[in-house]
Amino acid sequence: MDFVEFVASRNGQEFLTVISGTIVIAIFLTFVASFIEPALRWLENTLTYLSTGVIVFAMCYVGAEVVARYVFSSPLQGHLEGAELLVPIIVFLATSYTQARGGHVGMSLVTDMAPAAVARWMEILTLVFSILICSVLAYFGFKYSYQLWEYDDVTMSPPYFRTWPSAGIIVLGYGMLAVRMWLQALHHFSPDRFPASPTDDDTGMHSPE
Repeated sequence: MDFVEFVASRNGQEFLTVISGTIVIAIFLTFVASFIEPALRWLENTLTYLSTGVIVFAMCYVGAEVVARYVFSSPLQGHLEGAELLVPIIVFLATSYTQARGGHVGMSLVTDMAPAAVARWMEILTLVFSILICSVLAYFGFKYSYQLWEYDDVTMSPPYFRTWPSAGIIVLGYGMLAVRMWLQALHHFSPDRFPASPTDDDTGMHSPE
């Protein structure tokens, strides 16, 4: 399939729609960046607390299963699938928070060696390209999670956990990540006009080094 055939196909049209929608949203965010930044920061902190709570719950859940299995010879039903559904929730609730504070693993060898002006534009282009990828993943992830909800999809063993909430959290995570990266790109483009991402840990959950 060549490029023209791809554009004419349904997937190609959806892809172009996602890109167009992303551009429109980015333009809107540009005008309201100063208002979006504090709201996004609050949401990131709140979801990070929630992610931490899910981690604690997962630890207790797995621990309870071990005790039930080896002490009472009565394992908890669906413990493996339930724990698997919690993993995307733990990860994607805190993805935007981690991006804001530069916590994701990255390779900076080239940008560190480049002149400051070149490194700045490389960072902007990288963020823009990443935004487009996150937007596509969020869109098709939404389609998939909606399909799971429409089919009332559940895990294969009792107690038959519904799968769509876990898939929906992935969509939320990618969407927030795209917004955060656009705000970062704007700040790199014009530091005096657009707010910077938080660099400190204002949740109080990070232990001092």
